[in-house]
Amino acid sequence: QVQLVESGGGLVEPGGSLRLSCAASGIKFSFYHMGWYRQAPGKQRDLVAAITGGFRDISRDYAESVKGRFTISRDNAKNTVYLQMNSLKPEDTADYYCNARHSTNSNRDYWGQGTQVTVSS
Repeated sequence: QVQLVESGGGLVEPGGSLRLSCAASGIKFSFYHMGWYRQAPGKQRDLVAAITGGFRDISRDYAESVKGRFTISRDNAKNTVYLQMNSLKPEDTADYYCNARHSTNSNRDYWGQGTQVTVSS
């Protein structure tokens, strides 16, 4: 059974930092591209950051709105992907979801249950 469990969300003041974690089980983690998405109330779910898996060199991709503030990383030994979020803004408020997609079979696509991030004073 595949499980992606996010943690680390919460309430933070503007300018603050949070680190989200997503622990995966039931998959060969290193073979999966990992991504963080977010969804604010009444809006679509959008990609925030992604990091590749598989046998190629790791590459990262970020939404323009978070470049220079957020950093995605992974620890294949711990089956965990992280999202370090710095200089948080109220517009970063959303539910954040972890996604795992197999590097050679996109049908193997899994989501976590989400963790809420609220940026407010």
